[in-house]
Amino acid sequence: MTITRRDFLNGVALTIGAGLTPLQLLQAAPSGRYYPPALTGLRGSHPGAFEVAHQMGWEKKVFDTTGLKVEEHYDLVVVGGGISGLSAAWFYRQQHPKARVLIIENHDDFGGHAKRNEFQMGNQMILGYGGSEAFQSPKHLYSDTVNGLLKQLNVDVDRFQTAFDRNFYPNLGLSRGVFFDKTGFGEAKLVSGDPTPMVADDIAPNKLNARSWRAFIGDFPLPEADRQALIDLHEAPRDYLAGKSLEQKEAYLAKTSYQDFLRKDVGLSEAAARYFLSRTNDFSALSIDAVAAADAYGVGFPGFAAMGLAPVSEALKAEMEEPYIYHFPDGNASLARLLVRSLIPAVAPGNNMNDIVLAPFDYARLDIAQSPVRLRLNSTAVSVANRNGGVDIGYSRGGELHRVRGKHCILACYNMMIPYLLRDLCTEQAHALAQNVKFPLVYTKVVIRNWRSFMTLGVHEIYAPNQPYSRVKLDYPVDIGGYSHPRDPDQPIGLHMVYVPTTPNAGLDARSQARLGRSKLYAMNFEQMEGMVRDQLQAMLGPAGFDYHKDVQAITINRWPHGYAYYANSLFDDQQQSEKLMNLARQKVGNVAIANSDAAWEAYAHAAIDEASRAVNELLSAVGVADSERIHEPDR
Repeated sequence: MTITRRDFLNGVALTIGAGLTPLQLLQAAPSGRYYPPALTGLRGSHPGAFEVAHQMGWEKKVFDTTGLKVEEHYDLVVVGGGISGLSAAWFYRQQHPKARVLIIENHDDFGGHAKRNEFQMGNQMILGYGGSEAFQSPKHLYSDTVNGLLKQLNVDVDRFQTAFDRNFYPNLGLSRGVFFDKTGFGEAKLVSGDPTPMVADDIAPNKLNARSWRAFIGDFPLPEADRQALIDLHEAPRDYLAGKSLEQKEAYLAKTSYQDFLRKDVGLSEAAARYFLSRTNDFSALSIDAVAAADAYGVGFPGFAAMGLAPVSEALKAEMEEPYIYHFPDGNASLARLLVRSLIPAVAPGNNMNDIVLAPFDYARLDIAQSPVRLRLNSTAVSVANRNGGVDIGYSRGGELHRVRGKHCILACYNMMIPYLLRDLCTEQAHALAQNVKFPLVYTKVVIRNWRSFMTLGVHEIYAPNQPYSRVKLDYPVDIGGYSHPRDPDQPIGLHMVYVPTTPNAGLDARSQARLGRSKLYAMNFEQMEGMVRDQLQAMLGPAGFDYHKDVQAITINRWPHGYAYYANSLFDDQQQSEKLMNLARQKVGNVAIANSDAAWEAYAHAAIDEASRAVNELLSAVGVADSERIHEPDR
């Protein structure tokens, strides 16, 4: 089903407003084909995916499923069909190939944050990623477990070195730019030639098409004194903590935000410091008021070169310098698709990383009775309880409650939801789980009919420090598996836009900002969110001939009120206490183990996979082969 932007605004939005879920929408489609990746409009955590969970979390509603008949028996029931849940099912089946597995997922698609956005523009397909976007530094961060899984799925990370064209935008003469808006800086202006090094950059350092710091900053719409202060920060930094010992400096930077360091120690004005405000949003899901100066140093932000600090670790240095090129056109949705195809081969043809990109997926095959692995979408877990040597799992689907039973259960859902599900938790573990307050964020994909405006402005990516979307970029240039990235500026292309609803300078800690940001997202409807996209794109690109109403062909707003996993923040957390909370939170409870990237306090696909492996090993370490062969027998 192809839904154009006009179709969505005129029809589908009204249908959702009238109360139909995405499942009902798809069932009502003229083609009759259930295929969520092609849906546009409001995606991510979409209407129909979160309401039951909110009844438990917000209204404290308890769903009692103990009196229901057990409808199905499985060896393993996995709650959560994201990267971690799918990996858990895969690892379990590796150890017990005959095991029967059920995966239940509250969204209308599998993959969790690894969301595939698919657009059809005439004869041209444009793929995008609505969440988890790439392998982060696989050469240095990936464990033997993760590498082993990728090998079994026929993924060769070296293939991306030829699939990802790092020179595509540089060879067009394009650079990165910064957009200064009138409200924040007194003048609307886009400045190209940004020399700022990115964390794990996809562009080679010598290919940035950058200007000198003096020339670049000299074009900022700031007073001369502020421009000079920024030039000095980059070109002639001083020891801003002179007189302190190395230990004192390190302790101070760990407990001082980068914003306070710039204002109080470097001496930047409020306007000059505002230039950095959202530089950390995409990577940390927080603005510089809530990111420690020590962390800013670790990822290469300016101001520390003359302070005599210890070098960053070799591991961190390698991670930061490894190019960000390990990217499928639909991000890590292709990894999710590889896992699903391995678990349920009937859903799609093929057997490697190349053919997965355009492989046709038959969603009708995900939940077939005779299949040893079943993936049940639009199903929200409401209760999990150890009982009689197994686990009872209750879930809500289509307004009805159901009960299934497994010998084992893995909770690969958000950690903060587990206390509302798992009836056997002690108070201390429930508290520890609740501390992983996930950060909200929005990945918006906009298909424009051509990208001449970017060519005119001389940029392929724009940082906007004072706008909702801190990052706006032309999509990554990846050709793989028969999919070709758009190369003609007169043809359609996808834009990737990142919005993190932070609340800087309000005196809030990281968790409080996450909760408030989540409330902001839930309070906005699609029209309001699209208005933010429209206003910002028009302001940035309008001077180069862009007309939002004519040029935007499709829009998908991937809203994630529960996005990045929480990570220990030295401004607000004690490292040792954080580790204790993390370890306590993921402890096995009876025949229930806990996975997801939340369990590692790391928002990475490889963390999700490692946690899935750990959870499976915890469950099976005490189970002999003979026991495993009997675990799907009916209760007696």
